Amino acid sequence: MGLTILVFLFQSLQPPSAFNDTAAAFGMIPIVVRDVYPAPLPWLPDWATLVTYAFLHADWLHLLTNMLFLWVFGDNIEDALGHVRFLVFYLACAVLAALAHLLFNWSGNGPLIGASGAVAGVMGAYILLYPHARVFVLARIVWLIPLPVPAFWMLGFWVATQLFYGVIGSDEPVAWWAHIGGFLAGIILAPLMRRQGVALFGGR
Repeated sequence: MGLTILVFLFQSLQPPSAFNDTAAAFGMIPIVVRDVYPAPLPWLPDWATLVTYAFLHADWLHLLTNMLFLWVFGDNIEDALGHVRFLVFYLACAVLAALAHLLFNWSGNGPLIGASGAVAGVMGAYILLYPHARVFVLARIVWLIPLPVPAFWMLGFWVATQLFYGVIGSDEPVAWWAHIGGFLAGIILAPLMRRQGVALFGGR
């Protein structure tokens, strides 16, 4: 989380043109990864952007949203996996999320940036390990108020939304399939990487 914030602070100090150049150089561009188009930085291997993209963000809202979700769900998953394995897990989810985006955007020429694919992996692990834990969501009952709901309801609704827009398409510049790929990666990897004694589905 700290490294991601530091990278964005560095980005935000750049003029707009340099900001865009950084996104193009270190974001994951499908046609560049596929060697259809030359990489902006010849010294950076194409595959490296499958990781570096996850540390870049488009703006403060993009960054803060991802970091909020990582803060809410990441602590328990880090405890369940251990510090080192959590880092490996997080980066693996980032890579698999990028590959999912590549698969469904085969001819894409815009850079994928943002930690949301990796964070989606953390959310996938959470729904598998702590489905009954209560998380707060904002609901409008006259005013916006925080309501506690089981994690599987909140995360289930979230992933259903990603699937809906991933299938029907959307004008929003959102990497729906990266989110779905990261979420599935988290579900697959969490049982394999959890510490001994950590039960699935909130069991003892």
